[in-house]
Amino acid sequence: MLSRNKPLKKSILVICPFPQGVAAGQRLKYEQYFSHWKDNGYEITVSSFMSMSLWKVVYLEGRYLAKIIGTITGHFYRLCDLFRIHRYSVVYVHMWVTPFGSTLFERAVTLLSKKLVYDIEDNTITAVSNKVNGIISPLKNPNKSKLLIKMADYVITSSPTLNQYCLGVNNKKQCKYISSSVNVNKFLPANTYSNNKKITVGWTGTFSSKEYLDTLRNVFLELRKKCDFRLIIIGNFEYEFPEMDLDVIQWSSESEVRDLQKIDIGVYPLPDDPWVYGKSGLKAIQYMAFGLPTVATDIGTTSKIIKHMKNGLLVSNDKEWVQALEQLIKNPELRKKLGENARRTIVEKYSTNVIKTEYFSIINNL
Repeated sequence: MLSRNKPLKKSILVICPFPQGVAAGQRLKYEQYFSHWKDNGYEITVSSFMSMSLWKVVYLEGRYLAKIIGTITGHFYRLCDLFRIHRYSVVYVHMWVTPFGSTLFERAVTLLSKKLVYDIEDNTITAVSNKVNGIISPLKNPNKSKLLIKMADYVITSSPTLNQYCLGVNNKKQCKYISSSVNVNKFLPANTYSNNKKITVGWTGTFSSKEYLDTLRNVFLELRKKCDFRLIIIGNFEYEFPEMDLDVIQWSSESEVRDLQKIDIGVYPLPDDPWVYGKSGLKAIQYMAFGLPTVATDIGTTSKIIKHMKNGLLVSNDKEWVQALEQLIKNPELRKKLGENARRTIVEKYSTNVIKTEYFSIINNL
């Protein structure tokens, strides 16, 4: 057994918001490379701010007592982290150290870390809020991210636009855009590209991105007038849409692959706001790995992944959304062409086998 204060020669302390294995922004970024890091001699300790009990209620209405207790507990975890940081050769921070208040904890981590990697997903330097926890929005501090960007030995970013910003802030000018990726041996196509059954249009995400899904409500209503289809929503929330033939599936790691394989066409709507320009295009990558033709808003990183009419469709307004979805629903040959090209794109450019060396080279060369 290791001594409490004995330094670990090749060791990583991962400081992150969410419990391991539940949040897509962690699961489909650095978490899936833990085994690769371990195979190369690193010991890994994960310290998440949220406990699993807090994760289960954080995006639900009310539950204020559970949220308060969970937040206090999270700050206690972080206080404990400060007393062990010196033992680790690398500290890997994802998003933030603590969610609210001053930059005190972030400053402490930057001072105590031997080497610090900061992994920023989405444009967290832009303030955002949601309807469930809107009361806490004023407590969020974008300066936390700015400080970590500035002081980190290396910054890993989720989009080219965000990377350009970080290069202008980071003291060492050490920043790199690394895409989200998927395990193509797990995310396997099962689509027959047939119109022998009702075609399903699908979306997956969490409550925090539900507002993007809502932007398609009028699109779906208009599309329903033109063709028959079923809507599948995979997330961590309930969703009401009485006018639709709707199937709401609660996300779980055990059924994730089976559930996504039920979709015929993936949709990835995004608004034109600063937060979106930090997004990695993860939903598009997920859909495309399953060989699904994907319709996405032509904004930010999306156009880097999807090439219009080659491996997916890019749209800019409601009229184009309706036209694109109608075309795909009625044309199985087009779905097959775009879907197969989409799968090929992910295997060649966005698989874990391709991306894992980019992460490891940063950590190992610090």
